[in-house]
Amino acid sequence: MTDKASQISDLLAPTVASLGLELLGVEYLPSPGGAIVRLYIDIPEAETSREGEAPRSVGIDECEAVSREVSAQLDVEDPISGNYTLEVSSPGIDRPLFTAAHFRRFLGASAKVVLRLPQDGRRRLQARISGIEDDAVVFDLDGTAFTVAIDNIEKARLVPDWAALGMAPSRPGKGGKGEKNTRKPTNKPAADGSSTAE
Repeated sequence: MTDKASQISDLLAPTVASLGLELLGVEYLPSPGGAIVRLYIDIPEAETSREGEAPRSVGIDECEAVSREVSAQLDVEDPISGNYTLEVSSPGIDRPLFTAAHFRRFLGASAKVVLRLPQDGRRRLQARISGIEDDAVVFDLDGTAFTVAIDNIEKARLVPDWAALGMAPSRPGKGGKGEKNTRKPTNKPAADGSSTAE
């Protein structure tokens, strides 16, 4: 997160927590016409793993409640000069990662990362999260450990495992495993009683 985003996050986290939610992080995107302040909220991790209960998820009601409370606080505290648009969002399946705890929670998952300063000639990478060391994240980059300080991570998002989610796109043509049949079944017999091979 940028310094301004961190400042806003520190300011608003208690307000979001008072609503029974967690402020994952803030994106602050300044522009000449007015900044965008984007808040990502989620159900606290402790609540998502309660046995015997259906897992809660962030919906429109939670986003609206946070938006109301946070807007009022921002009006009073006034940490942003000029015009801005406030957006409140759930993390989604390509959830953003802001802290070491977020990376630790998703060890083994793949992430897309943008660095503040280039490292080993790279500013962008997509790699598996393989560990956390002090204030750094260790990525498995094509079999090689690539360690990045948390402070040097400008932006990071999980890369969804579409196959695990049952949403992998099918590859046309081979007829192999995993190919989705898009033809509609029919009860009509073939016109001449024979079948045709593809």
